[in-house]
Parts: sequence; structure tokens; C-alpha cells
Amino acid sequence: MNTIEHWINGTTTPAGSTRTAPVHNPATGHQQATVLLAEPSDVDTAVAAAAKAFESWGESSLSQRTKVMFAFRELLVQHEDELAKIVSAEHGKVIDDARGEIVRGREVVEYACGIADALKGSFSDQVSRDVDVHDFRQPLGVVAGITPFNFPVMVPLWMHPIAIATGNTVILKPSERDPSAASYVARLYTEAGLPDGVFNVVHGDKTTVDAILDHPDIAAVSFVGSTPIARYVHERATATGKRVQALGGAKNHAVVLPDADLDYAANHLTAAAFGSAGQRCMAISVGVAVGTAGDRLVEILERKAREVQVGPGSDPGSDMGPVVTAAARDRVIHSVTRGAEQGATVVVDGRDLHVAGHEDGFFVGPSLLDHVTTDMDAYREEIFGPVLAIVRVETVEEAIAVINSNPYGNGTAIFTGSGEAARKFQREVKVGMIGVNVPVPVPMSYYSFGGWKDSLIGDSPIHGPAGVRFYTRAKVVTTRWPHTEAGFNFPTSS
Repeated sequence: MNTIEHWINGTTTPAGSTRTAPVHNPATGHQQATVLLAEPSDVDTAVAAAAKAFESWGESSLSQRTKVMFAFRELLVQHEDELAKIVSAEHGKVIDDARGEIVRGREVVEYACGIADALKGSFSDQVSRDVDVHDFRQPLGVVAGITPFNFPVMVPLWMHPIAIATGNTVILKPSERDPSAASYVARLYTEAGLPDGVFNVVHGDKTTVDAILDHPDIAAVSFVGSTPIARYVHERATATGKRVQALGGAKNHAVVLPDADLDYAANHLTAAAFGSAGQRCMAISVGVAVGTAGDRLVEILERKAREVQVGPGSDPGSDMGPVVTAAARDRVIHSVTRGAEQGATVVVDGRDLHVAGHEDGFFVGPSLLDHVTTDMDAYREEIFGPVLAIVRVETVEEAIAVINSNPYGNGTAIFTGSGEAARKFQREVKVGMIGVNVPVPVPMSYYSFGGWKDSLIGDSPIHGPAGVRFYTRAKVVTTRWPHTEAGFNFPTSS
């Protein structure tokens, strides 16, 4: 059975211990690999390699860094199919969805290719007599990324290209559930010409995470995951003086007004709720039907949910793959059961789905719950699975109040033909990323990604301009060149 090792200083590296974890194929339910789990000593080794590499990489020219990024970008294009298959095999998502996350991650690499423009400082002439002021930004040193299972390529790509392009060296700790993509990306960096030690991968669990959070030579930590763990990471890492990006959970709402194109809205809600088996931090898990939109919207959503083809991610006919683990499947089933017990109407029930030939796989079908209220578990909890809950309200004002009362504030959307309603919604809703007739409003790489409230712990979003600021710090220089009394003398040989 394949053993997935760490990648330190430009090569695969065995762990300093014998601790391992199984890596499953979610479609079959069977173990397909073993991943090594790093001890603190392994983290020490990786940090030492990164710190040594920073001595030269931190002084490298912008042209050298962008040359690597351009080459890395081309390699991601060339190897997209192989990388997508790796993601699908360990995560379970369909191949097209895996390709989609690679493309969205690659957009950040493209942003990093233009890092010279993002790093330009400012200059003020003659702020006082014969005095000028300018500023510039420098890298922090060794930085770390701790990333979730649901986007094993995209989320790390939201971190390390900008960190590397700004002159830092990186320790990446991917999810131990689908670790192979990170190791594959490490090899692509080496092929792109990145010096050894600039990008390192350590696989592991909480022991590994704590070693990263406590390490005195790591200057910053980026994290994406659940809100409780985001709080833990933020508190523990800031206690040791680190900068921290900590993105937490979500309960994303999509409001549908009666004047919306309901077929259009239902198509997009179906994709946003059930794509990647609902395992997205920007997935729509709550549809808020306003007024007379409710009955017709649920009718269309029911038909669309029943049309979703569930099967192995490698099957071109599959629209949705399995969830990542047996525990995730059981959690989804429990959530639907609990919703029914608390009074929700189970319009589409995915609990008893069976995929022929994959009886041991971690499959659960799309579920649609109607008449959900905000005190039900199906509304309050982050299910992180293919469950869409429909909450009914009478006005857009009530819809906004529902969203603003929710502790999460990652993403939201409104479907409407009214510019007035859309403008009111985007100004009054307390959410960080908003879509107008766009269900999954993930911003482009030249904007920054981050929610409000319990979806972002601290105040640092990820990628884009915020990423550049996070991975660098500013220096401001005030300059005066005194006049000299000596005159100008023409040089001679005497």
C-alpha cells in the first residue's frame, strides 16, 4: 500500500515516528493509502529547511520569483487532469468539480505572477524642506498554511503562491484525509525552478498543528476550517506572537424573491447546495423563499434534486460524488432525521441512497427540507453535506433579519429582478461576500476572500491585496541628504 511521505527541502522525507493514518477512497469505502503523521521533530526539520532557504529566497529578485510563478502556472495547466484525478480519488468529488477548484486556485497563481505591481511602494517628495518619504514591504520569513479536506488544491493555492511570490518560505499542513494533492503540487514547484526548502509539506494531525502554532521560527499561520478550530488556531498562534488568518465555518443563505426567474434560481441553488456533496464553505445550505415564491420554488427544487446523478467521482455520468468519510455520511443522515423529528417536511430524502457496485462507499443523496424554522438543528448547525433547508418569510426585510441573526456571515445571495431590492440587500446584510443572482460569490483573485462574524476570526481575509499585506510588513523611510560645502572638482589624474 502506498505510503505518503512529507516533502521537505525538495525531496520526500519519512517521518520521525511510526504514526500513520489511513487514506480512503470515499467511493469504495476502502483504504487506498497510508499517510505519515508528523511529530514536532518533523516540523522542526521542515522549519529549519525553510529558514535556511529564506536566507536567499527572501533576497531574490522580483523577476526571479515571477519567473517561477509563470512556470508553475503553466505546469498546473499541463497537469490539470492528473491533479483532478488525485483530488477525486481521495476527496470523492466529480472530476469536473476537481478541475474547477484547480482553475480557481490557478487564478491566484496568475495574481502572484504580477506581484511586482502589488508590491510597489509609495513616495512623497519634499514633505519637509529637502526631506522625502517612501515605503516598501518585506517578507516575514517562514510562514505556514493549515488547510481543510474540501479543497485540497484550491485553498492551499489561495495561500502559498502569494506567500512565496512576496519572498517567504512555506510549511503546508494539508488535511490528512486527502493529502496527495499537496505532495503533487510540491513536485510541480520543483519542476518550475523553485529552490529547495522554499515550499515544504508536512502531513499530520493535531500534534502537527500544535507544533506549527507553537514554533518560535514560524512568523505567520493561515488557516481554513471550522469555526471552533479557527478560534483555537487564532488564540494559540497569536499567543506566540504570530500573524494569523483564520477562516471559519458558514451557513450560507440564498434569498429568492417572487420577481426572480425561479427556474434560473432553482438551477443555481441545486448546483450550489449539492455540488461537491455540499462540502464547500461557500455552499448554499439555506434557501429563504420570500412570499409567493415558496411553493413554486420548492416544486422546481424537488424536481432538480431528484435529477442529480450520484455516483463515483471518476464516473463521467456523476453529478455528485460521495462525502469524504463514513462519519460525514452519518452526520448528514442524522441531520435529515433530526429535521423531520423537529417538524420540517422532507421533500427529497437522500438518507437511503445506494449506489450499485459501491455499497461500501460513503454515499448520501441530495436532501431537500421545507418549512424549516430558525430554531431547528437543520438550520442552526453547519451540516457540511448535501442538504438544502428552505425557510419561508413574507418580505425581503424579514429575509435580511434572518441572515443577520445567524452567527455566520461568510457568503449570501439574492435572486431578484429588482435593482432596488438587490441594492437594499447588499447594503443591509451583515455578510462578507454577496452575490446578486450569483449563488456562490467567491471573489476573483485580485479581490480578497473573507466573511464576517463567526466565519472570520480576527480581521485578515485571504488572497488578493489582503494576502499581500498579510505576508509582508511595511517599512517607511524618511530621507534627507545634507548639502556639502565642497565645490565640484573635475577629476584629473593628479
